[in-house]
Amino acid sequence: MKRVAVFGNAGGGKSTLSKGLAEITGLPLIALDLVQYKSGGEKVSDQEYKTAHDEILQQDCWIIDGFGSLDTVWERLEVADTLVYIDLPVLQHYFWVTKRFIKGFWVAPEGYPENSPLLRSTLNAYYIVWLCHQKLTPKYREYVKKAKAIKQVFHLQSTRDLEEFLRSLTMASESR
Repeated sequence: MKRVAVFGNAGGGKSTLSKGLAEITGLPLIALDLVQYKSGGEKVSDQEYKTAHDEILQQDCWIIDGFGSLDTVWERLEVADTLVYIDLPVLQHYFWVTKRFIKGFWVAPEGYPENSPLLRSTLNAYYIVWLCHQKLTPKYREYVKKAKAIKQVFHLQSTRDLEEFLRSLTMASESR
């Protein structure tokens, strides 16, 4: 486990899980929202993002959290040696997007650029949850099914799976 891609629908706990994974493994964590957006939520140019993404992929080890763009997600999944696919029921994603919004009034959401517009990003996330569920989720499921033959794949499908994944990694690291 040297190059880990954490991916899935919006509001699925990718950033929280990635942070825990980085603490357990010691691998550097890259939150794509911090690469793709400036402080205040302004998006960097597509070329600037893709250049930064390509540089990240060339590093020896990383945990990459997030989506980025349609073309870069597939590049990242190919380069990763470990895939962590968070595939929760769609209502769980909506619930966690809402929870992130409410909690965001007191604590900045994990992996968000500083001073990001909370309402705008939440409304966008509601749209993305359904769009991803309809368009990307079937493709992600097919991809991880095939990738199991050549990569380490964790297909997490419940909140219990998320907890167990981190717990098992913690136990494995403590036994070393």
